[in-house]
Amino acid sequence: MIITNASQLLTLKGGLRTGERMRDLHIIEDGAVAVEGEKIVEVGKSADITHSGDVMDAEGKVVIPGFVDCHTHLIFDGTREEEFQMKIEGKSYMEIMEKGGGIYYTVEKTRRASKGKLKENAVKTLDRMLQFGTTTIEAKSGYGLDLETEVKSLECIAEIEHPVERVPTYLVHAVPKGVTDYTRHVVENMLPKAAPLAEFVDVFCEKGVFSFEETKKIVEEARTYGLKPRLHVDEFSSGGAELAVELECVSADHLENTTENGIKELAESQTVAGLLPGTPFVLNTEYPQARKMIEAGAPIALATDYNPNCLTESMQFIISLACIKLRMTQAEALSASTVNAAHSLGRPDIGSIEVGKQADIIILDIPNYKHLGYHFGVNLVDTVIKKGKVVVESGIRT
Repeated sequence: MIITNASQLLTLKGGLRTGERMRDLHIIEDGAVAVEGEKIVEVGKSADITHSGDVMDAEGKVVIPGFVDCHTHLIFDGTREEEFQMKIEGKSYMEIMEKGGGIYYTVEKTRRASKGKLKENAVKTLDRMLQFGTTTIEAKSGYGLDLETEVKSLECIAEIEHPVERVPTYLVHAVPKGVTDYTRHVVENMLPKAAPLAEFVDVFCEKGVFSFEETKKIVEEARTYGLKPRLHVDEFSSGGAELAVELECVSADHLENTTENGIKELAESQTVAGLLPGTPFVLNTEYPQARKMIEAGAPIALATDYNPNCLTESMQFIISLACIKLRMTQAEALSASTVNAAHSLGRPDIGSIEVGKQADIIILDIPNYKHLGYHFGVNLVDTVIKKGKVVVESGIRT
């Protein structure tokens, strides 16, 4: 396959981007890409491509790497639209919990759901993600809290047949109702069973959920099983970014309340700052200080935080939020949604359009890349190619 006549081909070659480099997209005007099997074999100007094959004329559209959504809660049952209305009416989270809402509603529904139902839900979600241009996601468990449901959730992530690749994460999300010493239970009973089904462990480290010490215990034990740590931190309190750096976590996600010191430590570390602007958008709370993080040199990734409280599958919408609310440029948001997000998942073969990498490519029906972020509320994707195969054509799943 040869994709030709791209008005702009954004290769994003060169690996993880920080600081000013986040604005460097390595654009080829009138660009082309040659694909053989699942791999990219040539990249350059349309007139210079030497490989032959079936030609796909991009007709002046924009060609970019597939989006990488590095923070999603894919597996659950039970949406929370009634709770959404309660938030609009000004109800607090505690009031919602008292009326049976919040995470424990989703936990109850997910525990009761069959694997077939959870897979059916997930496939619908993955279809929408793919149509919006996402080709790889991180997929968490975390709405079971008990061993049976966490294992069931991780098995679903592995067993689903779908073009969107899933990187599995065991999420230690909350303490089940009526359970004491849950951290010990996670360490002694949950991790040994969850670890073979996951690549990462994630802990919701916040006041009233898992303390710094509890988080350390879980992360240290998870490492003995080969799991790499990610953390939910600083969504409601602070100090979590520093803990993520201390524990050498792959990523620290949320970061709405990260301090100046936390930003400094992230910038001096290898820990990726995972920003999830959809969550403060839904909660109507403060956004993370993305500009300060970028200027300090911290590595930044963007993700949807897809979950029943933040129900969006669209990385395009997240890019718009990043531009409008986090004051990121379109180029910075694109770097954060592709090559940087791939880096946070330990996937160096995706996130950019380079020879030898996996052919995960999307064609956007826009004249130049700056329409991303600027043109919102619609799907700008025309074509999605996953592992060298067309899986979305004219915006429709093939």
